[in-house]
Amino acid sequence: MERWANPFARRRGRSLRLYLMSHVLAAVAWPYANGPRHIGHVSGFGVPSDVFSRYMRMAGHDVLMVSGTDEHGTPIQVQADADGVSPRELADRYNRVIVEDLHGLGLSYDLFTRTTTRNHYAVVQELFTALERNGYIVKRTTLGARSPSTGRTLPDRYIEGTCPICGYESARGDQCDNCGNQLDPEQLINPRSKINGETPEFVETEHFFLDLPAFAEAIGNWLDQRENWRPNVLKFSRNLLDDLQPRAITRDLEWGVPIPLDGWRDRGDKRIYVWFDAVIGYLSASIEWARRSGDPEAWRKWWSADGLGKDALGYYFMGKDNIVFHSVIWPALLLGYSGEGDKGGQPGELGRLNLPTEVVSSEYLTMEGKKFSSSRRVVIYVRDFLERYDADALRYFIAAAGPESNDTDFTWAEFVRRNNDELVAGWGNLVNRSISMAAKNFGAVPAMGELTGEDEAVLAVAKAGFATVGELIGKHRQKAAIGEAMKVVAEANKYLSEQAPWKLKSEEEKPRQATVLAVALQVVSDANTLLTPFLPHSAQKVFELLGGEGVHAPMPRIEEVEDLDGGPGYPVLTGDYTAGARWESVPLVTGTPLATPKPVFRKLDPSVIEEELARLAG
Repeated sequence: MERWANPFARRRGRSLRLYLMSHVLAAVAWPYANGPRHIGHVSGFGVPSDVFSRYMRMAGHDVLMVSGTDEHGTPIQVQADADGVSPRELADRYNRVIVEDLHGLGLSYDLFTRTTTRNHYAVVQELFTALERNGYIVKRTTLGARSPSTGRTLPDRYIEGTCPICGYESARGDQCDNCGNQLDPEQLINPRSKINGETPEFVETEHFFLDLPAFAEAIGNWLDQRENWRPNVLKFSRNLLDDLQPRAITRDLEWGVPIPLDGWRDRGDKRIYVWFDAVIGYLSASIEWARRSGDPEAWRKWWSADGLGKDALGYYFMGKDNIVFHSVIWPALLLGYSGEGDKGGQPGELGRLNLPTEVVSSEYLTMEGKKFSSSRRVVIYVRDFLERYDADALRYFIAAAGPESNDTDFTWAEFVRRNNDELVAGWGNLVNRSISMAAKNFGAVPAMGELTGEDEAVLAVAKAGFATVGELIGKHRQKAAIGEAMKVVAEANKYLSEQAPWKLKSEEEKPRQATVLAVALQVVSDANTLLTPFLPHSAQKVFELLGGEGVHAPMPRIEEVEDLDGGPGYPVLTGDYTAGARWESVPLVTGTPLATPKPVFRKLDPSVIEEELARLAG
């Protein structure tokens, strides 16, 4: 297996950049590897994180975007049993599917890895032992749910019943999605197995628990300083602190990270549970990236609360069902490892670690008024979508109409309307007609003569967009941001219609025609840069239509790698994102050759709506 050609070596020294650079961690939720991901998943964790990361890189920041497939836990084991394969074989299958799908969307991970690497095991065990040494992990005898028919442990999420707190009838054994409270399966009223409907047996078993109440004060103080979070995330997180309970972090499992304590590490029936090891993936992926880069300590620039990383910024992207893990549990693990809970303690070998700067949670995307459900066939998988439609069409819908702060419904009618009316008739039409006229009449970018008030006004609108759109993306208001970028497009279309360069045909009018088209092309170039974080595939095409050469919107690539510590190889997403557009207006060069453009976007026939609804109906 070929070793990497070191795509991770940082080359951030861009001589033209005058920005104050920050180290920015984009920590993206780990998709679960028990099946392919659907468009609802990527609307929460995938596209928003990539838009943010691309913008921050363009603005001159040193971004580390990491994630991977989440591959442990009983659900993987249950699915593997159903498919007649081992858990590792199931994880291998869907790790590759997910890597390929995220690559198709153009998600610019510095490293998208997996939780079954030996590197990840080592980092998880390091945090576990440090937390246990500092007194934040304690051993208890508790009740565990088992299937009466098979004798196997039932995962908390596979037990359903009535919430004892709010009365919600479909609460899970780990959490009630209605009131948000953490639960244990035995607390549920009328518990039942979601696998076969039987009533589980509860038997005594010994496990390790995370002492969450020991972090309530520290997390509360930290949350009080989070002023710019989305209100729904902050309110939900604060409410969780009112009744924190110790939480089991080990399970009666055969599949997972071994417990790194004497008398436990060699046991085949006890493992660290998936919710504990998955959140640590952000750190382990960063360490893996550093090790592959040739500088094993490079991860500290984004993580170390002392020294180089103390001013780094960390943004965590996920759907709202994962808020508790990122705003309470992950901070608790970081605080405990750093020795900063109620019990004090000493930092582990990795040193004091940074808490998140912001937890960026999206709401749910529904489909034609229904919750996504693979079993009910209310679903469209990313792979199927990309086989029929352009990646940027989906990225545009998610950015412009996705579940940023409210649950949002994906309908085929709205998808087709936005594609045809906004991408094709709005942005695509502006690109096509401005470049076509310039290519036909001048064959190149024409010279810009004396400017009128109208010329200067539209150029000013485009340039002002960099501050407006950039600030909105930085504040995770991507709907508003892409709306402002499309306003620039609308102003440019209006300018072209009013100036009507196609009517300026005489020799005396030729200089004015050249100026109008030069202004229009410059606004097209600026608008393209503004849209690049959202629409990277088409942005590269527009850049080339304007005569640009080289990389405008860097893309990820799939690499087959060896496990750094001797385990099986696997595919990852990575890329070199040091080249590409800057977040600023760059003057077009007069005389740059232009050719008649091909359409950037595909117009969809309205019959697509009926076809997709029929497909959905089965």
